[in-house]
Amino acid sequence: MNKDQIIEALSYVEDPDLKKDLVSLGMIQDLSINGAEVAFDLVLTTPACPMKESIVNACKNAIYTMVNSEAIVKINITSNVQQSRDDQSVLSGIKNIIAVASGKGGVGKSTFAINLSRTLAISGAKVGLMDADIHGPSIPTLMNTVDKKPEMDGDLMVPIENQGVQTMSIGYMVDTKQALVWRGPMLSKAISQFCSDVKWGNLDYLIIDLPPGTGDIHLSVVQHIPISGVVLITTPEEVAVADTRKAIDMFRNPHISQNILGIVENMSFFQPDENGEKYYIFGKEGGQKLSKESSVDFLGEIPIKENKKFDNIHKDYLAITGKIVQKLSILAASK
Repeated sequence: MNKDQIIEALSYVEDPDLKKDLVSLGMIQDLSINGAEVAFDLVLTTPACPMKESIVNACKNAIYTMVNSEAIVKINITSNVQQSRDDQSVLSGIKNIIAVASGKGGVGKSTFAINLSRTLAISGAKVGLMDADIHGPSIPTLMNTVDKKPEMDGDLMVPIENQGVQTMSIGYMVDTKQALVWRGPMLSKAISQFCSDVKWGNLDYLIIDLPPGTGDIHLSVVQHIPISGVVLITTPEEVAVADTRKAIDMFRNPHISQNILGIVENMSFFQPDENGEKYYIFGKEGGQKLSKESSVDFLGEIPIKENKKFDNIHKDYLAITGKIVQKLSILAASK
């Protein structure tokens, strides 16, 4: 058993998203053989890869079948997150930027943005969360950082880290009980400063929590920040779906033209018992129907679940996060 045999066997294992073999993709590194023991690093395109277990099993089976059925295969899973953004003139240290938007307020957009950020951070990614909802910043409250104030490193504000996520919000700089009555130019300046005056450093993913609706801040974000794609949050009822339809039209407008990664349906149902009956309080399958109608991918549904402290990640977030990072990895590979 030698390295050439192992490499040849692994060249038959394909990345299910990128549709190329692991060897040509450079995902097999530091291969060593010691007697019957084979060890190597499997370098994934994201630590949140939902296919990691199946890829590991495929590697082992290829070695057992083509080289040595008695081999002891030790695989160290690591990752090298790829960059999906074309323009690095702004926030140059950040590989992927995901905007989370909704047509209507109250659909759980900020809650989703936080759980997406935390799911990525728990997987091992370097993650930031920018609260771009200037009029109604909720990230400090939801992240339990409302009393924190950013420190300064020279001329740059240092993001406030909590639960592995670097966060920045206008809520850290003004009284959260104070209403901000700002016009477009002031909103645009605030977004610009969140890019130029914050020490984000090198991140794998930056999540931007946009305000609900379609307005000045959305325009400011897409004008100032080259984002990788947008995730839209809706609830099943028709009024939320109708507003999400407008948001899709906005992001598809030729003057904005952003990549819509998919639709998430929040508050899909309430299930008191894990295996019990589901109650569709706000209607049923509104997000799925909008997905088909608008030809936008449906990323998944999230049930109503109390989790105020964000101390647990619901399994539905794991699946949805996996789909999002898959799309970004495919996008990065196409660059």
